[in-house]
Amino acid sequence: MGSLKCLAQVVKLSGLEARRIPGYGPMMMPGKFDNVVVAMSSGVDSSVAAAMFADFPKVQGIYMQNWSDSEAAASAGKEPCHERDWNDVQRVGKHLGLPVDRVNFEQDYWQDVFEPMLQAFQRGITPNPDIGCNRFIKFGRLRAHLDSKLGHNNYWLVTGHYAQVRNFLDSGEPHLLRSYYKSKDQSYYLSQVPQSALANLCLPMGALTKPEVREMAHQVQLPTASKPDSQGICFVANSQHTKFKNFLQQYLPSEEGAIVSMEPGTHGDDMRVWGRHTGLWNYTIGQKVGISMPQGDPRYSGAWFVAQKIKDSNTIVICRGRDNLVLYKNKVVVHGFEALGDSKDVYKVMKENVDRKEIYIQYRSLQDPVRCLKVSIENDQITMVLDKAQRAMAPGQYCTIYHKERILGSGIIKSSTSDGGEKVSS
Repeated sequence: MGSLKCLAQVVKLSGLEARRIPGYGPMMMPGKFDNVVVAMSSGVDSSVAAAMFADFPKVQGIYMQNWSDSEAAASAGKEPCHERDWNDVQRVGKHLGLPVDRVNFEQDYWQDVFEPMLQAFQRGITPNPDIGCNRFIKFGRLRAHLDSKLGHNNYWLVTGHYAQVRNFLDSGEPHLLRSYYKSKDQSYYLSQVPQSALANLCLPMGALTKPEVREMAHQVQLPTASKPDSQGICFVANSQHTKFKNFLQQYLPSEEGAIVSMEPGTHGDDMRVWGRHTGLWNYTIGQKVGISMPQGDPRYSGAWFVAQKIKDSNTIVICRGRDNLVLYKNKVVVHGFEALGDSKDVYKVMKENVDRKEIYIQYRSLQDPVRCLKVSIENDQITMVLDKAQRAMAPGQYCTIYHKERILGSGIIKSSTSDGGEKVSS
């Protein structure tokens, strides 16, 4: 399959009745003679995106290097991940006859993403650096770099994200939408992308399934066709919890505190100390705690989980059982909400459609959308009552708000509350 045939197949698949979105036009695509820049990470998705436009006369690939510290969390003796990825990008570019460029945004990443992440962990909340990276680096610093080279909005930016940009037929305004292939949907991570980026943004993966992408990669014989999907942040070796924790220890000071439980059958402040922790940042709400408990006592047998982090006393409160009711809340307060579009329009959409049961949230990527029953808006703070209590809504997590398939924007969880009044807050 040639590059143009690959692109034609995407256009055909995105136009299938099952993949259309009511009220929206076809997927936005560059013209043959437009400037096209493909953001290439070295993964199969961005490699296939590059293949789709490789025959365009004004196309180029670009690789962003955002990190090159000692990478102490990576295995000793291995080539740094940014060098491995750059080598893969070059191989794909050579295979496609596509010129590729490398830019270094390490300083921007450190200032706009990494340092704020560390500060959030120190405050005892749970940040998401991937959302910050998309907002400030991929759709912030990169766009500024391309504006300076090609002219403001004088190019299309193509990425391998699983999401869609389509024009709303009633207004002609571009909207960010969920991916057709829900098990890979990345709209949650794009929820803070500025509206100004959408008019010249092409996300061809949004109309495809992952198996279709893999098949195209093999048909075009891409060097990355069989490369495994990334499982997390490169510089912490796929960011499994233990490795991520070890990585953070290089940057965050230890601050020892108590691990306590509220005694069964009691109320108020009757706590029992079970151990010590080395920093609130080691834990998040709902996480299993590896602490020795008297398993012979039925009051304490089984697994225990983080129920609350109390910053003032530097205390971790734990509860017994993964599905302990203490972990479930049905009311959430989100602050610092960034609307994806005109804020008055976005708030109007929320208010008009919440009673129609068409407003949803996600506070984790790939979770099932959660329907909102009530929405209250005050400046950039939004309070929502959910139709079902949700487990472990942690302060600091991003909460993305949707109207059907459209991403309305996102903010940071400030607190969550149950009907009984129990509250988890930062």
